[in-house]
Amino acid sequence: MKINSPYLENKKFKLLIVKLGRLYLFDNYIITEFNEGINITFENFSEVSEIIKSHYKNEPFGFISNRINSYSMDLNDAHLYNKTFPNLKAYGVVVYKSLSHHVFEIENHFFKFNREVFKNLENATEWVENTLAIEA
Repeated sequence: MKINSPYLENKKFKLLIVKLGRLYLFDNYIITEFNEGINITFENFSEVSEIIKSHYKNEPFGFISNRINSYSMDLNDAHLYNKTFPNLKAYGVVVYKSLSHHVFEIENHFFKFNREVFKNLENATEWVENTLAIEA
Protein backbone atom coordinates (compact mmCIF):
# COMPACT_ATOMS: atom_id res chain seq x y z
CA MET A 1 0.00 0.00 0.00
CA LYS A 2 1.38 3.38 -0.98
CA ILE A 3 -1.29 5.51 0.67
CA ASN A 4 0.12 6.78 3.94
CA SER A 5 -2.93 7.85 5.91
CA PRO A 6 -3.98 6.89 9.43
CA TYR A 7 -7.56 7.82 8.46
CA LEU A 8 -7.58 5.17 5.73
CA GLU A 9 -5.50 2.43 7.34
CA ASN A 10 -8.51 0.52 8.74
CA LYS A 11 -10.73 0.94 5.69
CA LYS A 12 -11.19 -1.97 3.33
CA PHE A 13 -10.05 -1.40 -0.26
CA LYS A 14 -8.80 -3.18 -3.34
CA LEU A 15 -5.50 -2.05 -4.89
CA LEU A 16 -5.12 -2.29 -8.66
CA ILE A 17 -1.98 -1.34 -10.55
CA VAL A 18 -2.76 -0.22 -14.09
CA LYS A 19 -0.77 1.44 -16.88
CA LEU A 20 -1.55 4.93 -15.59
CA GLY A 21 -0.74 4.21 -11.93
CA ARG A 22 -2.37 2.92 -8.76
CA LEU A 23 -6.09 2.68 -8.08
CA TYR A 24 -7.48 2.18 -4.59
CA LEU A 25 -11.10 1.03 -4.82
CA PHE A 26 -13.17 1.64 -1.71
CA ASP A 27 -16.88 0.86 -1.36
CA ASN A 28 -18.11 4.11 -2.88
CA TYR A 29 -15.02 6.05 -3.95
CA ILE A 30 -11.72 5.59 -5.72
CA ILE A 31 -8.35 7.11 -4.91
CA THR A 32 -5.91 7.40 -7.78
CA GLU A 33 -2.16 7.97 -7.78
CA PHE A 34 -1.12 8.42 -11.38
CA ASN A 35 2.47 7.89 -12.51
CA GLU A 36 5.03 10.66 -12.82
CA GLY A 37 5.22 12.41 -16.19
CA ILE A 38 2.30 10.73 -17.97
CA ASN A 39 -0.24 12.55 -20.14
CA ILE A 40 -3.77 11.34 -19.44
CA THR A 41 -6.16 11.31 -22.37
CA PHE A 42 -9.67 9.92 -22.53
CA GLU A 43 -8.27 7.13 -24.70
CA ASN A 44 -5.55 5.94 -22.33
CA PHE A 45 -7.93 6.43 -19.38
CA SER A 46 -10.19 3.71 -20.83
CA GLU A 47 -8.76 0.98 -18.58
CA VAL A 48 -9.57 3.10 -15.52
CA SER A 49 -13.01 3.96 -16.94
CA GLU A 50 -13.89 0.29 -17.33
CA ILE A 51 -12.78 -0.47 -13.77
CA ILE A 52 -14.88 2.42 -12.43
CA LYS A 53 -17.95 1.36 -14.42
CA SER A 54 -17.55 -2.27 -13.35
CA HIS A 55 -17.00 -1.48 -9.67
CA TYR A 56 -19.54 1.34 -9.13
CA LYS A 57 -21.98 0.59 -11.93
CA ASN A 58 -24.64 3.38 -11.86
CA GLU A 59 -24.28 4.07 -8.14
CA PRO A 60 -23.10 7.50 -6.94
CA PHE A 61 -19.36 7.46 -6.33
CA GLY A 62 -16.48 9.74 -5.43
CA PHE A 63 -13.08 10.20 -7.04
CA ILE A 64 -9.97 11.42 -5.23
CA SER A 65 -6.91 12.32 -7.26
CA ASN A 66 -3.98 12.06 -4.87
CA ARG A 67 -1.46 14.09 -6.89
CA ILE A 68 1.76 12.83 -5.37
CA ASN A 69 3.30 12.89 -8.87
CA SER A 70 3.34 15.47 -11.62
CA TYR A 71 1.37 14.57 -14.74
CA SER A 72 -0.82 16.25 -17.32
CA MET A 73 -4.38 15.80 -18.56
CA ASP A 74 -5.69 16.61 -22.01
CA LEU A 75 -8.41 19.13 -21.14
CA ASN A 76 -9.84 18.84 -24.66
CA ASP A 77 -11.28 15.53 -23.42
CA ALA A 78 -13.02 17.02 -20.37
CA HIS A 79 -16.46 16.90 -22.00
CA LEU A 80 -16.03 13.14 -22.51
CA TYR A 81 -15.40 12.57 -18.80
CA ASN A 82 -18.37 14.79 -17.92
CA LYS A 83 -20.63 12.68 -20.15
CA THR A 84 -19.17 9.29 -19.17
CA PHE A 85 -19.50 9.68 -15.40
CA PRO A 86 -22.89 11.25 -14.57
CA ASN A 87 -22.88 9.35 -11.26
CA LEU A 88 -19.63 10.99 -10.08
CA LYS A 89 -20.89 13.12 -7.19
CA ALA A 90 -17.67 14.25 -5.49
CA TYR A 91 -14.25 14.83 -7.05
CA GLY A 92 -11.49 15.68 -4.58
CA VAL A 93 -8.00 16.68 -5.63
CA VAL A 94 -5.12 16.50 -3.17
CA VAL A 95 -2.29 18.86 -4.07
CA TYR A 96 1.15 19.11 -2.55
CA LYS A 97 2.57 21.98 -4.61
CA SER A 98 1.22 25.45 -5.42
CA LEU A 99 1.50 24.73 -9.15
CA SER A 100 -0.88 21.79 -8.74
CA HIS A 101 -3.39 24.11 -7.08
CA HIS A 102 -3.23 26.46 -10.09
CA VAL A 103 -3.74 23.50 -12.43
CA PHE A 104 -6.83 22.55 -10.40
CA GLU A 105 -8.24 26.06 -10.90
CA ILE A 106 -7.73 25.82 -14.67
CA GLU A 107 -9.33 22.36 -14.78
CA ASN A 108 -12.44 23.73 -13.06
CA HIS A 109 -13.26 25.66 -16.22
CA PHE A 110 -13.57 22.38 -18.13
CA PHE A 111 -14.98 19.79 -15.72
CA LYS A 112 -18.59 19.94 -14.53
CA PHE A 113 -18.17 17.74 -11.46
CA ASN A 114 -18.56 18.84 -7.85
CA ARG A 115 -14.82 19.46 -7.30
CA GLU A 116 -12.81 20.57 -4.28
CA VAL A 117 -9.09 20.90 -3.64
CA PHE A 118 -7.33 19.72 -0.46
CA LYS A 119 -3.86 19.74 1.04
CA ASN A 120 -4.13 16.27 2.56
CA LEU A 121 -5.77 12.97 1.82
CA GLU A 122 -7.69 12.79 5.10
CA ASN A 123 -9.64 16.00 4.44
CA ALA A 124 -10.36 14.96 0.85
CA THR A 125 -11.62 11.56 1.99
CA GLU A 126 -13.83 13.04 4.70
CA TRP A 127 -15.32 15.52 2.22
CA VAL A 128 -16.02 12.79 -0.36
CA GLU A 129 -17.60 10.52 2.28
CA ASN A 130 -19.77 13.35 3.65
CA THR A 131 -20.83 14.47 0.17
CA LEU A 132 -21.81 10.91 -0.78
CA ALA A 133 -23.74 10.51 2.48
CA ILE A 134 -25.80 13.60 1.60
CA GLU A 135 -26.43 12.20 -1.90
CA ALA A 136 -27.72 8.90 -0.50
